[in-house]
Amino acid sequence: MQGLIIKLISGDYTVVTEDKQTYVCKPRGTFRLNEISPKVGDRVIIDPENRIIMELLPRKNDLIRPFVSNVDKMFLIFPVKEPDLNLNLLDRMLAILEYNEIESIIVFSKIDLLNDLSEFEKISNYYQKIGYKVYKTSKFQDNSYLLNEFKNSISVFAGQSGAGKSSLLNLFDPTLELKTQEISHALGRGKHTTRHTELHRIGDGWIADTPGFGNADFEFEDLLSFSHSFIEFFEASENCKFKGCLHVNEPGCEVKRLVENEKILKSRYDNYLLFKKEVEENIKNRY
Repeated sequence: MQGLIIKLISGDYTVVTEDKQTYVCKPRGTFRLNEISPKVGDRVIIDPENRIIMELLPRKNDLIRPFVSNVDKMFLIFPVKEPDLNLNLLDRMLAILEYNEIESIIVFSKIDLLNDLSEFEKISNYYQKIGYKVYKTSKFQDNSYLLNEFKNSISVFAGQSGAGKSSLLNLFDPTLELKTQEISHALGRGKHTTRHTELHRIGDGWIADTPGFGNADFEFEDLLSFSHSFIEFFEASENCKFKGCLHVNEPGCEVKRLVENEKILKSRYDNYLLFKKEVEENIKNRY
């Protein structure tokens, strides 16, 4: 019988089958021997009588952090204040999702906490201009319009700790009763409210609220695939003097020209240079 893993807690896998039955299962013994680790989002074959996961079906993508597979869309929930907007983490997540061919949807939360929107609007408009869907939410507005994005897909809510992910999910379906937590002013960030990853049925889709995190890992095969994960850099590279330009010291680099002319957001380019060093180190350590 085929099913979808919707929850994982302490080695217990909750599986919903095609006939909407729910089973809490353990993986068969050979999984551990073969280093097979099922995760939330996996489609599996189960033995319902013995409540055993017999087979893991092929994945279309496989994220390490958050620990989810077969994701169609990821909602990146980033507060503009309390805690402050973290563009480094946002750009890191966007690059990882481009590499994994997962649609990114940016949701800037807590807009009501900003006194001056001018600087934020420049940032928001830039991400829209380069091709990302961007939404803005606050506790004073109706955010139900986001429901249309969930249809017929597995979506993930992810982002900075304290971003308000659980609060947004509670608005879409109050029966979820996901815990929310006040921001720790001493730390300037939210304490991790969600302790495990779980898929929730909302409308015609599945949504995961993952534990908050402050970082995410790169798994790029090479520097060129990393460079292409910055979508506006990839488009501009068609006009670089050298094929395979990595936009650092190469002469005739179109990306650098656009940065100098303020057509590419300076923070994006600065983050790209930081990430490139990290990717280089990862590749070096891999071999």
